[in-house]
Amino acid sequence: MAVLFVRVPEDRIGALIGPGGVTRRTIEEQTGTTLTIEGEEGVRIACPDDGDPIGLLKGREIVTAIGRGFAPARALRLLKDDTYLEVINIKQSTGKRTKSALWRIRSRVIGIHGRARQRIEELSGCAMSVQGSTVALIGDAKQLERGGRAVKLLLRGSEHSTIFRLLAHERRDAVLAEAMGTAEPSEPSEEP
Repeated sequence: MAVLFVRVPEDRIGALIGPGGVTRRTIEEQTGTTLTIEGEEGVRIACPDDGDPIGLLKGREIVTAIGRGFAPARALRLLKDDTYLEVINIKQSTGKRTKSALWRIRSRVIGIHGRARQRIEELSGCAMSVQGSTVALIGDAKQLERGGRAVKLLLRGSEHSTIFRLLAHERRDAVLAEAMGTAEPSEPSEEP
C-alpha cells in the first residue's frame, strides 16, 4: 500500500472533512484513496498497491490545497489532468520573518477588501489563497506561470498597477494567439 502524509492546520480539518464527511468521501471516491485524519501528524493518504498512483498524487494535492485555505469545491479543480497546485512560501521569498512584516506582505498580496487577489485571479485565470505564510495557486501551466510571476513580483515590492498591466498585456497576447491559432507569444521579462 502506498502512503503519503500531508500536514493540515487544525483549523482546516473541518473543511477537509466537510458536513457529514461529504468532502472527505468525495476526495476518496474521485482519487481512489483513503484519507485518515491523524491529529497533529496530519492526514494520511493511502492507495492500494493495485490502485492508481496518479490518484494518490491528486489526493495529496487536493488535501494540501484545502489545508492552504482553498474551499473544497475550488480544490477539487485539481482532479483535472491539466490543473496543478503551486505553493509559494512568503518567508522564503522575502526573507521576512517577523509577524508584522509577514502581515504587511500578506496584506499587499490580498489588497484592500481582497481586490488585489481578485484582480490577479481575473487576469491570470488561476485561483489564489493566502493562508499563514503561504500563497497557493491552482490553475493550468500558463495560468500558474502568470499568477506565480505576479505574486513573486508583489512579494519583491513591485507596484500593483505595474503587475496588473503586465497581466492584462499577457492575457491580451494569449487571447490573440489563441484566436489566430498560433503558439503562445514569447516569454515576457521577469521585471516589469
